[in-house]
Formats: sequence, structure tokens, C-alpha cells
Amino acid sequence: MRHRTAWQALGQNPLRVLASAWPWRSFAYLLSGAAFGAVTTVVLVLALAAGIVSLIVVVGAVPLLGVALSGIAVTRFERWRLRLVDLDPVPDPHRPPERPGLRGWLHVRLREPATWRELGFTAVSATALWWLDVLVLGFALVVPVLVMMSPADDPGAWPLTVVGLCLLAAAPYTVTAWAGARAAVTRLMLAPRDSELGRRLTDVRASRARLVDAFDAERRRIERDLHDGAQQRLVSLNVRLGLALLDAEPGSPPARQLAEAQEQVTLAVEELREIAQGVHPKALTDHGLPAAVENLAARSALPVAVDVRLPGRVPVAVETTAYYVVAEALTNAVKHSAATRAEVHARLHTDVLTLYVKDDGVGGATPAAGTGLTGLADRVAAADGRLRLSSPPGGPTLLHVELPCH
Repeated sequence: MRHRTAWQALGQNPLRVLASAWPWRSFAYLLSGAAFGAVTTVVLVLALAAGIVSLIVVVGAVPLLGVALSGIAVTRFERWRLRLVDLDPVPDPHRPPERPGLRGWLHVRLREPATWRELGFTAVSATALWWLDVLVLGFALVVPVLVMMSPADDPGAWPLTVVGLCLLAAAPYTVTAWAGARAAVTRLMLAPRDSELGRRLTDVRASRARLVDAFDAERRRIERDLHDGAQQRLVSLNVRLGLALLDAEPGSPPARQLAEAQEQVTLAVEELREIAQGVHPKALTDHGLPAAVENLAARSALPVAVDVRLPGRVPVAVETTAYYVVAEALTNAVKHSAATRAEVHARLHTDVLTLYVKDDGVGGATPAAGTGLTGLADRVAAADGRLRLSSPPGGPTLLHVELPCH
């Protein structure tokens, strides 16, 4: 089992801890913490002293401002260094500036609670944490060596050698335990708070929804171009070939060639209509979800019982998401489930569209199988909906989706 933190590694067999890389990673974490903490303390003390001494002139505000913002640089290095003993990264809580330039950056950073929380961590690190790193390293590595060296001239003091060896043997556990505790404190102080994560998740959700809307708009544009452009030209060509065929002598070589050309154009029109239907169904745009699902069922290789009853049109994004859920579910039923029939059911309950697609196939459908379920889940999540799948081995498979219709 792969452990994600030094704390988790301590819970395994003691011999396996010694054989793993965690003691060495913990040692590197504490050693770098002690060195970085000492340098940070010296720099901050000098900057603070320079700012206080020169505060009588305006220049003194610059070092003090640097001290106030020093936590941003210090904690950025701490997050990177934390990966030595905690493989899960700590997200950056800062949000991007709303205005470009240094003034915009300072305006955002000085108003963020994360900036002052990071300054507090820097103060704790400079006054306590790196000193504790030094003490733990000294106790775990230096003290055992001194204890073993002290009775070098006294043959009767061999018990101290045994004590030193025992302390040295325990050093990997001491170092790893403190490294894990220090990492937990660091994560607790530097991890984004719920309000910060909520704002970021809201931004991500809005961005994802905008991307889905943009893709759907582009699908509709392509469908219109295919329907009003290439498809109409082919239909016009088909009519002209039919008129030419009427003028040609029946059974003559030109008549046969015209008939073959007209047949090929007819097939091209059908194929283009299928492509346009797959890009964005015209029935969905013109008549809504019930008609589009009925069209899907009519074109499916399976018998599909459709029960979609809605009081009216729902938002375009919801209609599009529901349509592609049904289309993908029916495609999976045909290709992968060996089903003999399927059902599609949809109702609008207050402001939630409830949709389920069921087939009597062999079951066993999972997102990891590469049947498009992961993409469907992402599309449903972008619409703030929920997707649940029940597909035990032997069937049946039931795809249940709830989409908010605000």
C-alpha cells in the first residue's frame, strides 16, 4: 500500500518504515526547514529593523510592507517543501488580481485573509518551528553520538554505549514523527478555508458552464450551416439530376449514369442529415426535448419505450444535456449491453428535471470502461446536476439524472 504522508507510514510495520524512503524524506524536510527558517528569521529581523529605524522617512514603509507580504513567498516555498512528507499538494488560497499591475496585485493581497494568515505562519515558523526542527535533529542524531562517545575512556561505562545505540536506532521514528506533526501543522495553517475554496469552486463551475454553453452554441451553428448550406445544395443537385434523367432516353448509358449519380447524391444527403443530427438535432431546437427523444427512439436499433411528459420547454442548456444523456445511454445499450429493449422516462418536478434511461442488458457498465459515461458525468456536473448509475452484473442498467431548471 502506498502511503501519502509520513504519518501514515508510521502506522505500518517498523521494519518497513526503515526500509522506506520516509525517514530520509523526513530528515530532508527538517534539515531544509531548519536552514530556511534560520535564513528567513535573519532576513525578517533585518528588514523589520531597517523599516523601524527609517520609519521617520517614507522609505521606511517599503521594508515594513515587504515584511507584511513576506509570508506569501515563505509559504509558497513551504508548500513546495511540504511535498517531501505529504504527497497531497496544498492549494494556493490566493485569487488572481482583478486589475493588472503592481497596484492591482497589492490591492488584492493586502485585503485577503490568506495573506495575514501566511504572515502569522511565518512568524510562528521563525520563532518556534525551525528551532524545534533543530532540537529534534539534535536529539535524534547528535545526542546519541555524544552519549556513545562520552565513555570512550571508561570501559565500565558500556551501558551508555547501549543507550546511545538505542537512541540512534529510534532516530528514524523520532525524525519521521516530528516531520509528520510539523507537516500537519503546516497544512492546517496554510490550507485554504471553506470560503476561499467556495469562491474558487464557484468560479470553476461558472467557467465550465460557459465552456459547455459555447460548445453547444458552436454545435448549433455547425448544424445550421450543414442544413442550410451543404445539405440544401445537395438536395438541389438531386432535383437537377432527376430532371436530367427525365430528359434522357430510358435505358441509355447516360440515363444509367444519371440514375447512379442521383442514387449517390441521395445517400450523401442522408449521411449529411445523420451527421447534422448528431452534431445538434434540429428536432430539439424546433420542438423541444420530447420530440427529440422520440426521434432518437425511432432511429435506435432497439425498441425504446418513451415516456417524456413536460409542461413546456425547459432551458436550452438543460434540454441539450438531457438529450445527450439519452443519446449516449441508448448508444451504450446497443453497442455494449446486448439489450433487447430500453425505456426513457422524464418528468419535471418543481424546478428539477428527472430523467432515467433503463435497458435490460447484461449490466456491468462503469465509467472506467470507456463507454462515454465520464463525459456524461462531466456534462451533467457542468449543469449542476447529479448522475447516478446502477448496473450490476447481469443487468439491468439504470441511468438516473437530475438537472436543475431554475
